Amino acid sequence: MNTQPTILIVDDEVRGLESLTRILNEEFDVKTAADTAAAEKILEREWVQIILCDQRMPDMTGVEFLKRVREQWPDVIRMIISGYTDSDDIISAVNDAGVYQYITKPWHPDSLILTLKNAAKLFKLQRENELLNIELKVVPQQLERKMARQRHGLRDQFKDSDGLVRAADSPLNEVYERIKSIASYDISVLIHGESGTGKELAARALHYNSPRWDKPFVVENCGAMPDELLESEMFGYKRGAFTGAVEDRVGLFERASGGTVFLDEIGEVSPAFQVKLLCVLQEVEIRPLGSGRTRKVDLRVIAATNKNLEDEVRAGRFREDLYYRLAAMTIVMPPLRERRSDIPVLARALLDNAMVRLGKQVEGFTDEAVACMQAYHWPGNVRELQNEIQQMLVMSAEPDLGAELLSPRVLRAAPIEDEAELDLLSGLDGSLKERVASLEARILRETLIRHRWNKSRAAKELGLSRVGLRSKLERYGLEKEEFVPKGATVN
Repeated sequence: MNTQPTILIVDDEVRGLESLTRILNEEFDVKTAADTAAAEKILEREWVQIILCDQRMPDMTGVEFLKRVREQWPDVIRMIISGYTDSDDIISAVNDAGVYQYITKPWHPDSLILTLKNAAKLFKLQRENELLNIELKVVPQQLERKMARQRHGLRDQFKDSDGLVRAADSPLNEVYERIKSIASYDISVLIHGESGTGKELAARALHYNSPRWDKPFVVENCGAMPDELLESEMFGYKRGAFTGAVEDRVGLFERASGGTVFLDEIGEVSPAFQVKLLCVLQEVEIRPLGSGRTRKVDLRVIAATNKNLEDEVRAGRFREDLYYRLAAMTIVMPPLRERRSDIPVLARALLDNAMVRLGKQVEGFTDEAVACMQAYHWPGNVRELQNEIQQMLVMSAEPDLGAELLSPRVLRAAPIEDEAELDLLSGLDGSLKERVASLEARILRETLIRHRWNKSRAAKELGLSRVGLRSKLERYGLEKEEFVPKGATVN
C-alpha cells in the first residue's frame, strides 16, 4: 500500500511535466495530466491530496480550473506554478480559487519539495480536524450513555450490599440494615467512626440506595483546607471576589444540586464557618463569594466525623443547632478491632485489589498470617490493613503471603487465645515476674514467626542455645499450630 501523498501535476507542456515528475517522484505519488479534462478524470478516480497546476493553459487558466476543483473537491490543497507574476492572477488565485501557494518559475527543487511537504501536512491536519469535529458531535451522546452505565453499575454495587466487605456474622450487618432503613428518606445523616472505618462507603451506600442515586455524589474533606478556601470551594465565587479569582467558579453545593454532598471530617470546621454552613442548610440556598444574589440548591447532606460531636457541643466547640441539623439520623461505624471475624474476608478482598493495581499475583495468605492479622488491634483500621497487605505483596517471594512478611508491630500482638495473658496493658496488675514472662513470650513468638519457625535461626538471634530455646517454648506453651484459629484460612 502506497503511503506517499498523492500529487496531481497539471501542465500542457510535456517537458514541464517530465521535469516535475522526475524531481518529485521519490517523495510523492505523482499523477500527471496535460489538460484540465484529463485532470478531472484523475480526480474522480484517485484520492488526490495536492494539485500543482500551471497558470497559462490553452483551454482555461489554472485559477479557473482550481476554482472548479474548489467547488467539487474542496479538501484538495490547490497550488499554482507559473512563470508569470501578474498581481491580478495572484489575487484571483487567493480569493477565487483558495490557492495555498503561488509558486513562480524558476523554482528550486529543494524549496519546491519542502513547500509540497508542508501542503501534505496541511491536508493531513485538515482531515484530522474533520474527524475530530465528527467525533465531537458524537461524544456528548456517548458520554451520556457511558455515565448512565457507570451510575447503574455503582447503584448495582450498592443496591444489594453497602460495598463494605464483611463476614456473614459481621457487626457491620446491623449497620447495613440501618443504611437500608434510612436511605430512601430525604434527611441528613451523621456518620460516626474512627478514620479508615469506611464512612465514605457508608455515605455512598446511602446515596445509591436513595431516590437521588442518578444525580451527583460529591465529596468534600472539611478538615483539609482553611475557612476561606473551604467557603470558595463549597459556595463558589465571582470573578474579582478576591486576589486570584480571575473567572467565575461554580461551587460544590451548586454542582451537586439534585444529588448528595458528603462532608467528611465535619468536626474540624471552625465556629465561623459553622455559622455559614448552618445558614445554607436552613435556607437551602447559597451565595457565591462576590455575588449579591443567592441561588437555590436541592441537596441531601451526609456528614462524617471521627470526633464525638456531642462532647464537642458540650465543650462549646461545635454549634448545637448545626449538630441537630446534621444529625437527623446517625450511623456508627465500628472499628476493625471489633470486627475480627471480618479480617480474613476483608484481607482477601484487599489482596485482590492490590494484585490488580500492582500487577503481581500470589495464591493468598498462610493460616498463620491470618491469625496474626486477627490478633492485632489495627488502630489505623482498614487503611492500615490495606497498607500492610500491599507491603506483604511487594516483599513476597512465595506463592502464599506468610506471617514473616508482616510488620513487627503486627507480629508483636498476642494471639487471640492468649491475649489476656500476654497483653502488657492487661498484665499491669501482675507481679514483675509475670510481666517479664509475658514480654519474653511475646518476643519469642515474634522472632520465631519472622524466621518461619526455624528454631536454629531464632535461637541464634536471641543468643540462646537450641536447648535453651526449646525449654522456654515448653514453659510458655509456644507451638506454631497454637496460633492458627479454626476457620482462619484465606486462599
